[in-house]
Amino acid sequence: MNLAEIAALLGLNLGLTLAAAAGLWALSLRRAGIGFVDAAWPLGMAALAGVTFLLTEADPVRKGLLLWLVALWALPQAWRRLSRTARAVADARYAAVAEDLAARRGWRPARIRLLLCFLPQGALIWLTSLPVQLGQVDFLPPVGWIGWTGAMLAVLGIGLEGWGALRLTAARKTPAATAAMGWARRWLNRPDYLGDLAVWWGLFLIAAETGPGRWSLIGPVFLTWALARWAKTENPRRVSDGG
Repeated sequence: MNLAEIAALLGLNLGLTLAAAAGLWALSLRRAGIGFVDAAWPLGMAALAGVTFLLTEADPVRKGLLLWLVALWALPQAWRRLSRTARAVADARYAAVAEDLAARRGWRPARIRLLLCFLPQGALIWLTSLPVQLGQVDFLPPVGWIGWTGAMLAVLGIGLEGWGALRLTAARKTPAATAAMGWARRWLNRPDYLGDLAVWWGLFLIAAETGPGRWSLIGPVFLTWALARWAKTENPRRVSDGG
């Protein structure tokens, strides 16, 4: 694909993602809670990989690796985030933020949901998933040792993320206890963080063997920054719901 075709693909994917976010927002107006939106994060990334898979002609091995690895990562995450407990915790979190904005700025609930929860999340889904988009647009080179190393790293990350989720379910830490930990220990205490990073840096390595794929670096860099920020502050949301 040439530069114009790649730009058109990315623009289409962004438009589809924001349209889906707006659709979920419209659906949320009929519901009391919006905790289900957390599941849109992994599902949206897998959906973008699927759409790109259908719209591009490139190395089938690389395309298959990117699609199936992101699907294996996303589906268990979405399933956990759609559980009743996870949705209840997320609903409480979003309700607290909405009440604060309504009190300070006078925003209406529908506006808060659209501008704070749904549209930003849609844009960040598109940004973070750039490796599974740009990695599917070039035939050459074929998957080499860097790509296969990335695939193994992603598989390791999927297992680590799943173990971290089970660990949080078995024994959750309180925010106060987590805040007392050292920085390195906070990372080690959240293997799901490390798992997510391994998955997305692995997917980037698969994509980065191609010229366009190298430009997707911003995706894993953003995710690393976001998780590092959460590891530093230990956001109570992520401690309590395992998200």
